[in-house]
Amino acid sequence: MPFINIKTNIPVSKNTESVIKADLGKAISTIPGKSEAWLMVGIEPEHILYFKGDDSPAAMVEVSVYGKSDSTAFNKLTAEICGIIKNSLSIDPSRIYVKYTAVSDWGWNNNNF
Repeated sequence: MPFINIKTNIPVSKNTESVIKADLGKAISTIPGKSEAWLMVGIEPEHILYFKGDDSPAAMVEVSVYGKSDSTAFNKLTAEICGIIKNSLSIDPSRIYVKYTAVSDWGWNNNNF
């Protein structure tokens, strides 16, 4: 049950959204036991976002996962996410933050896992 939410201060076309979603669907498998089958993706374009005091293109990515994973898997996913954003939105990885949250309670379909 991973959720990846991307906030960026630049416009994102529908076609680019599709590419990002597909690429994240492949990248999520770097975390053991996670797959696109349960992945939810949010993309928030034209978000007010300042980094290092200016509004040059930047992105804040939040990754929530049910259960725990190790930092090695998160490190691999960070590299994948930065590459996806660089390739699709031309945002330099030095202007991307990726935040991870492990969640112990996750609800779906009227119940919790």
